[in-house]
Amino acid sequence: QVQLVESGGGWVQPGGSLRLSCAASGIIFSGYAMGWYRQAPGKQRELVATITSAGIRNYADSGKGRFTISRDNAKSTVYLEMNSLKPEDTAVYSCNAGIWRRDIATIVPTYWGQGTQVTVSA
Repeated sequence: QVQLVESGGGWVQPGGSLRLSCAASGIIFSGYAMGWYRQAPGKQRELVATITSAGIRNYADSGKGRFTISRDNAKSTVYLEMNSLKPEDTAVYSCNAGIWRRDIATIVPTYWGQGTQVTVSA
């Protein structure tokens, strides 16, 4: 049974930082591309960051310069370090494991976690 379990969400003031973690089980983690998505209330889910099995990172414009995605294959865990957080970063953040499509330069998710809430407010 495949499981992706996120943690590390919570409330933070604007300008603060959070580190999200996503622990995977039931898959050969090192063979998957991993991604973080977020969905704010009333908005569509959007891609935040991806990291391929080879460790190549890509970011949406919203997180460039502020967010860092990383992975630890020994721990089957992907991380999202978020700095200089803004109220508009408030959302449920979900991780996924999938296949990297080189032709469209994005991840095609196969498995999803349940998500963790991030709230940025004063």
